[in-house]
Amino acid sequence: MELIFEILLQFLGEILLQLIFEFLTELGVHSLADTLKRPKNALLSTIGFVLWGALAGAISLLIFPKSTISNLVFRKINILVTPLVAGGVMMLIGRQRGKRGQRLVRLDRFGYAFAFALAMAVVRYVWAA
Repeated sequence: MELIFEILLQFLGEILLQLIFEFLTELGVHSLADTLKRPKNALLSTIGFVLWGALAGAISLLIFPKSTISNLVFRKINILVTPLVAGGVMMLIGRQRGKRGQRLVRLDRFGYAFAFALAMAVVRYVWAA
């Protein structure tokens, strides 16, 4: 039972780190939303969010140089699990914003949030000790 609790805490640490960076990015994107009203190319936006996710991963390594997940197999699983969770949470936040009539940005959609979190997770997987 203790092992299961330890594994869950390790995953929750990585998920929390991803969500913090994604929320900060979303705040930045929302602050720029009014200045960037023209329609965007979906492919270019996805590439942009992947680059921002990789940058967030690099910055997170300066703050948290070690992964909270020590087992290599679980670190590989984390590359998929954490972006799925982060994308889902951001999508739910986007739905709440939509219900309140707030302006939505691309990071409020699952695909863009997933791309951001996946890039961050890959950077952390490759370089976190």
